[in-house]
Amino acid sequence: MNTQNFITLLDIEKKDLKKLINRAIELKNMVKKNIIYTPLQNKTLALMFDKSSTRTRVSFEVGMSHFGGNTLFLSPRDTQLGRGEPIEDTARVISSMVDCVVIRTHKHEDLLKFSSISKVPVINGLTELVHPCQLLADMMTYQELKGEIKGKKVAWIGDANNMCNSYINASKQFGFELSIATPENFTPSLFKNSDKNITLTNDPKIAAKNADLIVTDVWASMGDEDKEEERKKIFKNMQVNKELMNLANLDAIFMHCLPAHRGEEVTSEVLESPASVIWQEAENRLHAQKALLEYILLENN
Repeated sequence: MNTQNFITLLDIEKKDLKKLINRAIELKNMVKKNIIYTPLQNKTLALMFDKSSTRTRVSFEVGMSHFGGNTLFLSPRDTQLGRGEPIEDTARVISSMVDCVVIRTHKHEDLLKFSSISKVPVINGLTELVHPCQLLADMMTYQELKGEIKGKKVAWIGDANNMCNSYINASKQFGFELSIATPENFTPSLFKNSDKNITLTNDPKIAAKNADLIVTDVWASMGDEDKEEERKKIFKNMQVNKELMNLANLDAIFMHCLPAHRGEEVTSEVLESPASVIWQEAENRLHAQKALLEYILLENN
């Protein structure tokens, strides 16, 4: 059996990612037309989350329901992991009973440990390194609205966090130019000097100029809330506002993985503007992850 994990965007070949995005749009249209499609009957998806979640949890649970399958939500309080059982032992047990596991955790290495032992596919629901499921929805949303993103300019403005790293991987897989604006001493961990299609700057105006898509995220990610006040001072010049959006192309759009801190990394004016596609982006988590589940559980197992 060929087990296909989804730990980062680089785990799926470019041609298959393109097909997956197209399939997500098809699946979305099927939902709108109320077409019943239940290919995952008698399949169970385990959601192992030790970080809070709205969009990731709801989209996977609803997606499995649409597909006729089942979900099992497990927090640290629900398993022996919370009492110190080794990750590898938990992986052996859980993967012997379910068909796929989504893990949302702090340490990326914990996800890698679990996936190295698991007998079933493992999906990264978010780690401190990357958030690949969100990028599937983002790429789907751009394609729905603007067509192929290949060759376009994307501006990432803000923290050098897991979303920034995910856009670095996406730029390689989908072929767009990426301009990253972060404060001094905030360099994304996945950036390499050999990445010819990626530029780094400390000036958000440079990144935003002539962009087709502007993206940001909160300045203090989950687990860094104690640094929030300090980060506000460091990142104050990184806010996405009307002035910054005006530097982008006239038809540029704005994305944010949510939740947003209005008035901090982005103004309410931008969030509620015609350029903002955040609600379509959030809804598309459902359809993109359904396409991912279909790809992993039906096409590659």
